[in-house]
Amino acid sequence: MTTTGLLLDHVTLSYPDGDGRLTAVDDVSLVVAPGTTTALLGPSGSGKSSLLAIAATLTLPDSGLVQVGPAVVTGAGATLGEPERAELRRRSIGIVFQQPKLLPSLTAHEQLVVTAHMLGGSLPDARERAAEMLARVGLERELGRRPHQLSGGQRQRVNIARALVGDPAVLLVDEPTSALDHERGTQIVDLLTELTRTTGAATLLVSHDESTLGSVDATVHIADGRLVEPARAVA
Repeated sequence: MTTTGLLLDHVTLSYPDGDGRLTAVDDVSLVVAPGTTTALLGPSGSGKSSLLAIAATLTLPDSGLVQVGPAVVTGAGATLGEPERAELRRRSIGIVFQQPKLLPSLTAHEQLVVTAHMLGGSLPDARERAAEMLARVGLERELGRRPHQLSGGQRQRVNIARALVGDPAVLLVDEPTSALDHERGTQIVDLLTELTRTTGAATLLVSHDESTLGSVDATVHIADGRLVEPARAVA
């Protein structure tokens, strides 16, 4: 596991807007160290999604440095073309989507086996890794259940386990509690924070609900594309 984590340095992103350009991310610098969770909060249209897309290397910024683990994606020293960025996403970046997007015909175990096998593991190894990750999110008794047989919180736990099954250097989490009540949302954030510390991933978590974030290591707020206050430890 790399010691670099996720590094965004003076990153700016703009889009065409009529005769001009709209700045979605404005000179943002952010470091997420391995084994730590940083929560990103802001209102709709503040730039959260754009920043997450940059961190995922799905969108390249106009300027600034993006580094995922030891790989320099943009900025001085960047040498990665799109094929290399695609491989970096596959190998080094795990994404927890807002909606789990589980395949309805597959069991919880099979959801992870497919991902682990696609990452190059043998089928026996993929099965073992999938079972291990589901146990780590508290679903060791639910391996044979399909999505419709799981609660919303359980489906989100499968989603998290699937994102971590390849042992990524960076974990990006998009509004994981939006469909959950406060208690289950807090449990999901606590689980993500615990898994981040034990796996050594660098986790950037986008959230709308600061009340669920008691276990994260730091929070940052974004408005109009800019960080509006420095990262602070959560009491």
